Amino acid sequence: MKDSSNFKPIECGETLPQKNIHAVSTSMPTLQDVIDYEEQTPEILEKITVAYPRFVIHPYLKKLATYLKEKYEVSNEYELVLLSSKKAVEVVSSRYFIHNKFEFFEPFGVIKVLKGRQHQKVLKFIQYVGYNLSSRLAEDYLYDLKLIDKKQNEELENSEISKDIILKTLADGYKEKEENICLSPSGMNAVYSVLKGVKNIQARNGKSVLIQFGWLYLDTTNIVNHYFEESKVFYDVTNLNELELYLKEQGNRVSCIITEVPTNPLVKTANLEKLRELCDRYNIVLVIDSTFATPYNLNLKPYADIFVESLTKFACGNADVLMGAIILNSNFKISHIKNELFKQSDEPYIKDMQRMAKEIVNYEKRVKKISQNTKELIEFLHTLPYISKVYSCLDEENFENYQKLMIDENSLCGIVSIYIENDFEKIYNSLNLAKGPSLGTEFTLLMPYTYLAHYDLITSQKGKEFLKKIELPKNLIRISVGVENIDEIKNEFLRILDIYDRKSE
Repeated sequence: MKDSSNFKPIECGETLPQKNIHAVSTSMPTLQDVIDYEEQTPEILEKITVAYPRFVIHPYLKKLATYLKEKYEVSNEYELVLLSSKKAVEVVSSRYFIHNKFEFFEPFGVIKVLKGRQHQKVLKFIQYVGYNLSSRLAEDYLYDLKLIDKKQNEELENSEISKDIILKTLADGYKEKEENICLSPSGMNAVYSVLKGVKNIQARNGKSVLIQFGWLYLDTTNIVNHYFEESKVFYDVTNLNELELYLKEQGNRVSCIITEVPTNPLVKTANLEKLRELCDRYNIVLVIDSTFATPYNLNLKPYADIFVESLTKFACGNADVLMGAIILNSNFKISHIKNELFKQSDEPYIKDMQRMAKEIVNYEKRVKKISQNTKELIEFLHTLPYISKVYSCLDEENFENYQKLMIDENSLCGIVSIYIENDFEKIYNSLNLAKGPSLGTEFTLLMPYTYLAHYDLITSQKGKEFLKKIELPKNLIRISVGVENIDEIKNEFLRILDIYDRKSE
């Protein structure tokens, strides 16, 4: 086989999608790039200037903060942190006892925090709760001040109908009323808002324990661990026995269970019939992160009290809008307490909604094409000798649970993870598919999941033991399957087989 590919290497630090200032991902084509990013080396910080906005401050936000420091004559001992709203200022200020929150007169949130430890703690909190200021808002502000000379060239829907398009698409997908849907500035803000709201509601019933069911996305875990006084984690979603035993003892104290269907990154699916039965028995609210499932692959309506979805992923499909959604299920009584569940969330910036409205109209078509590609790719990946294990929704151990939820035969989750025991770095580096954080994109996107999401665990002996306990391999590549020609995707993995064979000779 010729050492050729329809995919070309993407330089480190290039935005994904390419040449898009509002991109939420960035290219990290080698494992060393990922390690350098995690260790924040000066060299990598020069290359990566635009990345996932909850983790890396957008260059427009940095520029705007510098301008506002001069405008308000802020002392150099402080940093300015820009937030999505005045409401967000209240949340952050209350947590960190910041008493200077009314000094800024802007149409968004601004707080000043001491440089160093306090600043880092505030940024980490915002990463978890998702109150990020929109890069498009910053772009408009800077452009009006003539501090930048151009805006991103992109298609935007009419501002008057954009929100309605998004809500209607989600309402149709989830078979729910639009009034039961709330948009938020990020998926994590949707998660935080729901958990905060449920906590307030259930506290009146003497219920204070939050359960994380499954090994979930790292910032969902961070919210559970750091911002709720009483929490319990059950890592294996395929084993409900341990949870059931716990609930027999403590069920009346449990306010909420949050899980992902399927889970990230090992694509496991719980027995939702049994889980729903337990929630009904103990009056527990079940929150399901349906980002992987999407409303077009799985029917989760009989099970979840509340859905949260990161619209940044499959709903957007282009990785250039940060947005989330809360969807209340009218089949369950908690949906009648909308105000408490929606009040923590912020409204996304209008231009983000205009961009999302253009992209979300293709949501179902995109998901179904990705599902078709995923089926073929799973079968193909099992044939490659350099792949030690493939994790997908078709896995024998949990396919029965997944199959019960499928809307139709073409309803495969577009995430596949592969474990590569030997030559992991060489193989990862050699693949020319886009490589960086995020998922749900129309372009196939790879991520060395454990390195990028849990680098702290792979760099300590205790962390390595923990990873082994939860069966999360270090050498894992999460594949977000795109809509490209499936033969071209397969050929890229075949090309690596050719390289692998030559190195084995």
